Amino acid sequence: MTTRPTSAPSPWSGVELLDRAIAYTRGSLALVTVDLMSAPTPCADWHLRALLTHMDDSLASLHEAGSVRRVRVDVSRAAPDDLVVSLRTRACQLLAEWTADRATTGAPGGESRDVLVDGRPVTSPVLTSAGALEVVVHGWDVAASCGAPRPIPDNLAAALLRLAPVLVTDADRPARFGPELTAPSGASAGERLLAFLGRDPRP
Repeated sequence: MTTRPTSAPSPWSGVELLDRAIAYTRGSLALVTVDLMSAPTPCADWHLRALLTHMDDSLASLHEAGSVRRVRVDVSRAAPDDLVVSLRTRACQLLAEWTADRATTGAPGGESRDVLVDGRPVTSPVLTSAGALEVVVHGWDVAASCGAPRPIPDNLAAALLRLAPVLVTDADRPARFGPELTAPSGASAGERLLAFLGRDPRP
């Protein structure tokens, strides 16, 4: 009797990663208060309101990608009055959109339908994994800005660490992410991820 070899699961489990990333970041958003909106963030030259505005725009783009299969680059959107409420709403919408997309296509992460990003096709698992990476790191940024850094769960960080070198290249530095830092001795997966993305995990 012969046994068929089983293939290793794909690391590009985008929708699952996005779900876990959003759950983590919702905890960080609970820390935000009106008085903290002008607080500095780990993102150079951004205060907390600017960071939340950027996050809101990113989630809007991810929702657009799931609903109309394209992402327009450099689209100007008006910032909502209540950024935290808007972020929570957008997160629920885009997660529902991508979950439905995966169910409709019958492929993990919706692999059978690409998304046009600035006119170039990107597979759905890659796009949603990239979205998960951004959601997680900015979730950490928000908590740090509020004076209460929250460790990134090890399992989530380890999964993203496998993908980060593909998703973040030298061309992304220093515009999207800062230069890679050296992780401290004995660093957790979350701390190594933050260091790779240019954050000091132990400020």
